[in-house]
Amino acid sequence: MEITQSNARQWSKLGSRGTFGQAILALAQDRPRLMVLSADLGNSSGLDRFKKAYPEQFLNVGIAEQNMVGVAAGLAKEGFEVFMTSFAPFLALRASEQIRMNMGYMNLPVKAVAIGSGVSMAFLGNSHYGIEDAAIMRAIPNMTVVAPADCAEIVKTVFAAAHYPHPMYIRLTGAANNPMVYQQDYEFEIGKAITLREGRDITLIANGTMVYQSLEAAKLLQAMGISATVVNMHTIKPLDTRVIDKAVRSSRLIVSVEEHSVVGGLGSAVAEYKAGLQHAPPQLILGLPDLFGKTGDYHYLLQAYGLTAEQLASRIRDRLQSLE
Repeated sequence: MEITQSNARQWSKLGSRGTFGQAILALAQDRPRLMVLSADLGNSSGLDRFKKAYPEQFLNVGIAEQNMVGVAAGLAKEGFEVFMTSFAPFLALRASEQIRMNMGYMNLPVKAVAIGSGVSMAFLGNSHYGIEDAAIMRAIPNMTVVAPADCAEIVKTVFAAAHYPHPMYIRLTGAANNPMVYQQDYEFEIGKAITLREGRDITLIANGTMVYQSLEAAKLLQAMGISATVVNMHTIKPLDTRVIDKAVRSSRLIVSVEEHSVVGGLGSAVAEYKAGLQHAPPQLILGLPDLFGKTGDYHYLLQAYGLTAEQLASRIRDRLQSLE
């Protein structure tokens, strides 16, 4: 699927789930052994057109996420290319043991696509928020964890995942009218971060929806006299440590930004690596707080947790000033 300004705008309007469905539909055109599974959330996962076009390649296992993982693993063992979808907490929490054993331990290349990660499920509340899913999934051996920056990167991730020989957890953040980071084609490789902006003073390492917010925050920081590098760390595991090494050498402060709990996600992964380095600068970990919080509109929740560009810039400026 070609990434153009027109396509990027269309995908942005559809949002992460609709774009995932479009990507799977395009992927299936020359893949007769592609199988897509849903735990009774086909339409919610953007798969309505796919299941009509390829009914023999779609399985609705019902509200039975643990069983879905077993079915997916069995299909993968037989040589099928398997994607399975459900809401983030139902995959990462309810089916965590099955993912650990049937995907991680057996190292089967099932791709688990978590819709509604972060707080994008809005008024459905904490039972549907994916606030700790990356922490759980990256703790499983053999598991790759990817959080695309925008809808164009969801397309890139789906096509890259189809060729990837290991189990993968893909967390889709954002809602309809997702802000665009990419509006033209670019190189995407699982495990290789992308530096979107070069700066001298600080480095922002972000993924998911927070890549756009970090780019906007960098513009605001520039007006304050603070020069910021912005890195899209779309793959949380395996972590691209080369960009962290560069940030350690060149930055006064490293900032991680994610629509995920501040416990166990991208910020923790960066900090764990930095702990083994000498003379590393301090790190500011920005993300969702370690609590079951508010229920409300998606954009209201980002504001409530200090994850808009303006709030990020203010928090980063204050932390940088405290180091002087």
